[in-house]
Amino acid sequence: MAQIRWTHQAADDLEAITMFIAADSSSYAKLFAIDVLSVVDRLSEFPMSGRVVPELYDPSVREVLFGNYRIVYRLNGDQVEILSIYHSARLLDPGSSGLTHL
Repeated sequence: MAQIRWTHQAADDLEAITMFIAADSSSYAKLFAIDVLSVVDRLSEFPMSGRVVPELYDPSVREVLFGNYRIVYRLNGDQVEILSIYHSARLLDPGSSGLTHL
């Protein structure tokens, strides 16, 4: 079972998204956050379940799609590092997505 580790970028992303949703509905914002945490939690048991991020061509950097969002993570031994969460309509820019250290 892999250990989940959140980067500051990913935690900030989740907070920003939930705050944006909360502007319209605090209950939907809470549900969104709970669902994202559930998706991420499943990665501890199935770390290879996400697809390789097509823009990066690095088999250790993967993503899980959740609704309109991409949850990007890196496999690092027995650890899953959550790198970023962002809307799928945006282009992946490693410089601004918290992926600069790849």
